[in-house]
Amino acid sequence: MTDAVVTGRNQRNILLRKAGFGLLFLVLSILTLAFLVPLFWLLSSSLKETTELFSVPVKWLPSKPRFENFIRMFTYFPFMLYLKNTLIIVFFNIVGSTASSAVVAYGFSRLRWKGREKVFVVVLITMILPFQVIMVPLFMLFQRIGWIGTFLPLTLTCFFGNPFYIFLMRQFFLSLPLELNDAARIDGASEFRIFWQIAIPLSTPVLATVAIFSFLKTWNDFIGPLIFLANQKLYTLSIGAQMIRSRLQPNWEILMPLGVVMVLPVLIVFFLMQKYFIQGIAMSGIKG
Repeated sequence: MTDAVVTGRNQRNILLRKAGFGLLFLVLSILTLAFLVPLFWLLSSSLKETTELFSVPVKWLPSKPRFENFIRMFTYFPFMLYLKNTLIIVFFNIVGSTASSAVVAYGFSRLRWKGREKVFVVVLITMILPFQVIMVPLFMLFQRIGWIGTFLPLTLTCFFGNPFYIFLMRQFFLSLPLELNDAARIDGASEFRIFWQIAIPLSTPVLATVAIFSFLKTWNDFIGPLIFLANQKLYTLSIGAQMIRSRLQPNWEILMPLGVVMVLPVLIVFFLMQKYFIQGIAMSGIKG
């Protein structure tokens, strides 16, 4: 085979590779626009008057930005109270879900006990049950013990673990070398000390991943607070937004800034924690 033929093939492969990268870049750019356009529209709409929101043709930019919409949002309804309630529920969910799921996942992955796999299968089966199936029994249970109208149904229950988080953390713990546990046991370390001083420090990515999932789930939760709180002083931001939206004439000049405020923490958390999020998903062995 002559050098000219080899050179021609190499050039053709380089061109094909560049064309592939160009096509991939084009597809990713289109997908990026598909995600960014709604965010841009939300931000732009938060600075518009109501008449501009429904104008035809569509106005992508406000003729005169109304930053006072954000100021009015704080006085139109008890925003700070609903924000405080939301943050309380979010905090306890992150702490409770992460801590309890880590303990249970460690037991399923690093401890050997009879029936472990069968019990884990039962835990996985509970993942297929939608919340709507257990919503009424849970409400009746919490009503019997006097928890309706308090934060307890939305905070204390998260300390009993979450099936998906348990599965995610179990897969991560399985990827850790067993030799670490054996060496620690030889040195006389208890199982709790192995969990706390070896497994947990090595599990920062998956802990961050579970914390992110818990934050997103709780921050955006609507049906849970609506059912269990039953007290307007305990309402969250999601219920406050729905209260504005469900009125006969919704105040869009308040609703749009509220949407920006509710989306902003989600974006900030993801961009700050995306390194750990991606690493935690990758090391858990879950593939999308």
